[in-house]
Amino acid sequence: MDGIVVAAALLSALLHAAWNAAVKAAPDPQAAMAAQVVASGILSVPALLVLPLPSPEALPWLAASTSFNLLAMLAMVRGYNAGGGFGLVYPLTRATSPLLVTLLATALFGERLGPVGLAGVVLVSAGVAMFAVGDARRHRAALLSALAAGIFSAAYAVCDAQGARLSPSTLGYGFAMSAVNAVMFGTVHRLRGGVPLIGALRRHLLLASLGSTGAILSYLLILWVWSQAPVALGAALRDTSVVFAALIAAVVLKERVTARRAAAIGLVACGAAALRFA
Repeated sequence: MDGIVVAAALLSALLHAAWNAAVKAAPDPQAAMAAQVVASGILSVPALLVLPLPSPEALPWLAASTSFNLLAMLAMVRGYNAGGGFGLVYPLTRATSPLLVTLLATALFGERLGPVGLAGVVLVSAGVAMFAVGDARRHRAALLSALAAGIFSAAYAVCDAQGARLSPSTLGYGFAMSAVNAVMFGTVHRLRGGVPLIGALRRHLLLASLGSTGAILSYLLILWVWSQAPVALGAALRDTSVVFAALIAAVVLKERVTARRAAAIGLVACGAAALRFA
């Protein structure tokens, strides 16, 4: 993989970990998630006025991705509400995704990884999973929610990669997805009796501005990576975000970094190095 592609995937990972940490740190994760997603959609509308919209061939993939993305976000919020710390829910979600993406990309698109690429994906997933081993036994409900979020994340990653590839503009597809996600998540949030969206946006103004900007940039970066490289490699690199998440959890959220987690960071780093040369 080209160095610029790897750098884009890692920057996407950092931004993805940052906005998820901000959601977890909020007193009401569901309202915070709603504020971030809806604000991302609002910010995307001006771009859609000047960028090419997704092609008709991409629309089924966009619709499927929207559904899976909504399910993934709801599952993560449920995991946080069930008592799972950011150091449990986020790593398990990211650990589940790369291996499933590899299987789905092979089955749907015929993308087959070589030995080095496959080893990199396995190392990243194993290292990421190590972050949550101890906490998983104490929070079974959060564990199940995190695993579900990982399955849904893998599904929407594959859908997004194909949708972006079939569209005339990766940016146009990305901003369209952000707008559709905002409508979907905002609607579900209201139906679930959550805080009114205007109130959520006001209560979480910083997340709705800086967080949504980071989330959009993270998403656009990984879409571009998937247009340049096999989806499994890009997805695995993005899931090195757990290393950034561990640092955020330790420094900002005051979650303890154990020797096991330090070893996990080493495994993820080895996996990322293997992916660079896949």
